[in-house]
Amino acid sequence: MGNARARKVPARLVEDEEYQLTWERACGIDVAKDKGDVCVRLPPAREGGRRTSGTETVPATWRGITELGGRLLEAGIEVVVMEATSDYWRIWLYLLEALGLNVLLVNPAHARQLAGRPKTDRLDCQWLARLAEMGLLRPSFVPPPGIRALRDLTRTRLALGRDRTREWQRLEKLLEGALIRLSSAVGKMAGNQSALKILHAIADGERDPAALAALARGNVKGGRDGVRAALEGMMPGGHHIALIRIHLELITALERKISALDDLIDAHVGTLRDAWGVTADGVPSPDPGPDAAVPAAAARLAEIPGVSPELAIAVIAETGLDMTRFPTAAHLVSWAGLSPVSRQSGRRPGKAKKGKGDAYLKGHCGQAALGASKTDTYPGARYRRLAKRIGGAKAQVAVARTILVIIWHLLADPAARYTELGPDWHTRHADRNRRTRSHVEQLKALGYDVTLTPAA
Repeated sequence: MGNARARKVPARLVEDEEYQLTWERACGIDVAKDKGDVCVRLPPAREGGRRTSGTETVPATWRGITELGGRLLEAGIEVVVMEATSDYWRIWLYLLEALGLNVLLVNPAHARQLAGRPKTDRLDCQWLARLAEMGLLRPSFVPPPGIRALRDLTRTRLALGRDRTREWQRLEKLLEGALIRLSSAVGKMAGNQSALKILHAIADGERDPAALAALARGNVKGGRDGVRAALEGMMPGGHHIALIRIHLELITALERKISALDDLIDAHVGTLRDAWGVTADGVPSPDPGPDAAVPAAAARLAEIPGVSPELAIAVIAETGLDMTRFPTAAHLVSWAGLSPVSRQSGRRPGKAKKGKGDAYLKGHCGQAALGASKTDTYPGARYRRLAKRIGGAKAQVAVARTILVIIWHLLADPAARYTELGPDWHTRHADRNRRTRSHVEQLKALGYDVTLTPAA
């Protein structure tokens, strides 16, 4: 070419060959709050022609979406893809799925537009349809309706429990301002019956420290003398009394709602047949009894150290009961965000960090890991062993991953039961001769004949 100027080639969209297509008839939907832009990709209308696409805007209403679903069914659409945009995708997925369409929810990070291209809702839905027909998008996990309902209940239960904790923290801060040092004498305030009785008495006008201390239980942390000393010199004002009453009322109301939610959760778990156990007589039952041939799913998970029955139900609400969605335990661990993510650029490997996954499931497994750390079991010994070397925070993540792997195996095989390996498992399986064998292999690789003699 010499010094001749290179001719500029305009950017153009290259059509895919037929063998590159995974779906002949695909649909992409760019979801917004009150509408959705829909692009439908269809085979050529004539032999040798180009694939056709049509774009339209559909309101995010029951009528609009159901009418769209009817048109997609008539067109023989094989797959519908949409991004997980806030919670706006729910009405689209639920209604289209109910009509019998194959709907895939994908991570927006997996469907990013090419750099340098204009970005509009109409172009976004076209890009989704193109990626969908070529099979380049991985669907996200959307649980079935029964598990979705259980997830709503358990997540609301968790949120109300956190609200209750916040109310206790606000109340304790208020008491410090009134010189009522009750938490230093009774220990943990939340759920402490002695603290509740004393606070109700203070709200009703009682100011005698001895009388208030007599309301505490005899086994209170600091003793009744400590309670009396903590209440001497208290100076509650009128606004303190009013705020104490408000916080106590809110705590009582939250506890009632939490108790009602617990009943709803137990009742709903009983309706999930996949979570049932098998009685000694071989009959499936939500409550197979202590001599069950196969315990219920929540009962089997509760056998894991650190996992309570309530925590087991919360885990089921996040993972579901069908482990075919996660081919291996590593897939589930990665989905929960408990696997280290590799980051490398050239020869420089970056520091591995945890991935972003299901925050609820990650929190439940972390809570189970902390509970197991205090037990004389294999997970507890593993936590203590790792904490000495890498610190408590990383050890908690490692044990949380171990517990989630156990959960996957128990849910993948309904007849499986948890087997405790014992706190001395690492000691029993430590290979003290590994270094010796390594040296012997290195010497043999150098051409030496090695003969081991027994130690004196």
